[in-house]
Amino acid sequence: MTAPLSASAPASVSATVTVPAASSAAGTGAEPLGATALADSWRPPLSTRGRYLVDADGDRFKLRSANWSGAQGSWNGSGDITDPASHHDAEKSDQLPLGLDRAPLATILADFHALGINSVRLPFSNEMLHDRRPVPDAAVAANPQLRGRTPLQVFDAVIAATTAEGFAVVLNNHTNTSRWCCGLDGNERWNTSQSTAQWEADWLAVARRYKDDKRVVGADLYNEVRRTVMDDANWGRGDDHDWWTASRRLGDRLLTEANPDLLVIVEGINWQGIPADGLPHGRPTLEPARTLSHTLVAANKLVYSAHFYGYTGPNHTGATGTGETHDPRYQELSRDELFATLDRQAFFVAEDTGRHYTAPVWISEFGIGADETDPRARAWFGHLVDHLIAHDTDFAYWPLLGFTGHGRWKLLDYDSAGRRSGILDGSDWRATDWIRLVTAPGRSGQIPVTDTWDMLNLDHDDAVASLRARAGGDWDSGARKGVCPDGQRLVGLAHRDGRGLCTDAGAPGLAAPAGALTVVTDERHVTDGDWATGYTKLQCPRGQFLTGYSVRGQAVSAALCAPAARALPTAGRTVWFDRGDNRPAGAPGGEFALGNYKGQCATGEYAAGIAFTGAWAKGKTPDALLCRTL
Repeated sequence: MTAPLSASAPASVSATVTVPAASSAAGTGAEPLGATALADSWRPPLSTRGRYLVDADGDRFKLRSANWSGAQGSWNGSGDITDPASHHDAEKSDQLPLGLDRAPLATILADFHALGINSVRLPFSNEMLHDRRPVPDAAVAANPQLRGRTPLQVFDAVIAATTAEGFAVVLNNHTNTSRWCCGLDGNERWNTSQSTAQWEADWLAVARRYKDDKRVVGADLYNEVRRTVMDDANWGRGDDHDWWTASRRLGDRLLTEANPDLLVIVEGINWQGIPADGLPHGRPTLEPARTLSHTLVAANKLVYSAHFYGYTGPNHTGATGTGETHDPRYQELSRDELFATLDRQAFFVAEDTGRHYTAPVWISEFGIGADETDPRARAWFGHLVDHLIAHDTDFAYWPLLGFTGHGRWKLLDYDSAGRRSGILDGSDWRATDWIRLVTAPGRSGQIPVTDTWDMLNLDHDDAVASLRARAGGDWDSGARKGVCPDGQRLVGLAHRDGRGLCTDAGAPGLAAPAGALTVVTDERHVTDGDWATGYTKLQCPRGQFLTGYSVRGQAVSAALCAPAARALPTAGRTVWFDRGDNRPAGAPGGEFALGNYKGQCATGEYAAGIAFTGAWAKGKTPDALLCRTL
């Protein structure tokens, strides 16, 4: 039974939950924050500064998280859906966060405090959002105040109680349908079992629904994008399976139409190819972002994420039997090989500063069983924890809780009488590594504002990342347009394919707060001498700088200029890139147009013009930039 999703939480939702004082198990060494201390330790909303997340005061907020699964569904996809045996680990969730049938919400949240986490990743399915049936009484047996509510209304109450305790909540669209992830299950992509339009509409409604709860800090757009039986998701091809395009578009819509405070969290592609020896296959994760990253209308809202499990591998699905290849699993790599692989696949995003892809990276799933006996698997877990600590990386363990005797991956288990067991109780071998992880020292306090770099990609569509330009309407109808985010200037262009590079390095706050943008289509502003003889020159008026450009096919169509907040010098130079790269030493900003020649002004310069020619075989592609001293 489905129905349209309301964008506002029902008035009956209450965050009033009396939570017992948090206490950790004897001998763990954990020093958890209680509700008041956690709430007082940070002020929402969250944003990014370089590789770090910061709160509203500019203080570092490290996501020390775990996944409270269940609302995404637990059914395995076959058998009687009402029979617990047909659900993963026989843990029938009824589309609710697990544990509400076994322990009061207050007790569960107190145990979260005891674990030492400060945030919760909360998965959900699109199906759950629209299910108007009341949940079974048995599904909320330990929380009778939730009887008679729909799954979404219970979700509302869980979020309200969790954020009231000071936890940050990240919402994660885990599946289309309410079933266990992840395989060939109809949930491989955001649009496998539904349309992209429905996916976007659901996210907009969810973001609006929790907009007033400022501790709902992030939207993790989709979980583990991967291959269907027939074909792959991709990163940048411009088709209906293009995860880069879909996530960038939705991220902008969330920030402009629903909630500008949210973090936009984008996972890499989890799997491509057919898992068979001799055929191409692998786990791209975040590697494509090196040359094609996301530029949002708010440059300080992007977070990248990745998942790592020891039984999988960079080219191994994790399967045993069907789908298993002879590629190594992560837990079969040496410590040094593992670290190099982790860095190549994900950690580089945060470690490589001053790049268009630089952002916080959140390892939003990893985990291992308490009953694991394979020494290689145990060693892998310790090595991963070492790497997370060494790189001061944000993390989220999978999963937080479950049922006693039903699988051993959870940090916490509750039996049918509500008695707790798990990592806080007894001899769980994972406890030492867990406590090391949640108590590890890291960067804290004020994080200085850093230079920002972003790239523009006009391969298939517009890339207008400026709210100011968007408000002005279509300034070159029929052309593909790229405009830097507000506060940045254009400093680099590719000779072909419409790629650009933006930054605020060397001149933060360069743009005047008011004044119209200027569209330049001819040479009327070339008044200071011919800086590209024989070439057509689109030059900004005096006192303005390049913030955007447009192309038709490969040909330059127009330049877009923004007024500066101060007088701009006119002394400069011509940077030619029609026969090779012409970039500053070290190529600040990173590779933004792989395989194409690129021209780039220095960080102490601004771009004031673009030159091109329609001579034979030239095609009016960008050939030179006019770079002037700031």
